Amino acid sequence: MEVTISADMLIELAALLTALGVIGGVALWCHRFVLRNKKQDEAIAAIRNEQTLICYGVLACLKGLKEKGCNGPVTAALDKLEKHLNQAAHDVEDTD
Repeated sequence: MEVTISADMLIELAALLTALGVIGGVALWCHRFVLRNKKQDEAIAAIRNEQTLICYGVLACLKGLKEKGCNGPVTAALDKLEKHLNQAAHDVEDTD
């Protein structure tokens, strides 16, 4: 049995290998994209938790200043922050 390798056979084999390489590359890119997206989602969740803590700390400071008799900008900031936290809490409840 004699096997002959022609130029057409080599061209077809190269085309097949190229197509498989492209398909594998696209699959790998998709996999990496999904992993990167998951990492970003986790980072965003951590940042949101940290921002919530900071907001509650600022709220406590503003309430303390208000109790000490500070008025004007303290009252306005306190009202705005409480309104924002209330709206954010309701938005979170609606999406859950």
